[in-house]
Amino acid sequence: ANGTGVAKDQKEAVKWYTKAAESGNEMADLRAVAQFTLGLCYFSGHGVTQDYKEAVKWYTKSAEQGNAVAQTFLAECYEKGKGVTQDYKEAVKWYTKSAEQGNGGAQFNLGAFYANGTGVAKDQKEAVKWYTNAAEQGDERAKKALEMLKSK
Repeated sequence: ANGTGVAKDQKEAVKWYTKAAESGNEMADLRAVAQFTLGLCYFSGHGVTQDYKEAVKWYTKSAEQGNAVAQTFLAECYEKGKGVTQDYKEAVKWYTKSAEQGNGGAQFNLGAFYANGTGVAKDQKEAVKWYTNAAEQGDERAKKALEMLKSK
């Protein structure tokens, strides 16, 4: 994929990501990373034809194994309706799983969902909780969101 030690070849990279993504249980952590990376390839069209549904398939496989980054990307697909029917409740489910593992981006997005009542009941305490978690990781958007909530 990066051309390290070999010629850069996205199609060849997808071939090897697919092999790793479909590997046995002895490599579960690496398999989840390969599944997520394969999802990225399909989402962006690197080495394959862009296909949001195929991206969601691979993000889901990785997310179900606990990959926090894949959970966030899957949540974004549900939030924006990319490859799946837009479903804010499903987005909240996956953002929550990722946020609970400490993913700052998911924490910020979850804070926004609670602040705006998107896919969940509007809940300023929950919004503050998730924005604070993200802000503590240096997320400037979360810091600004907290300032705005305090000024209301």
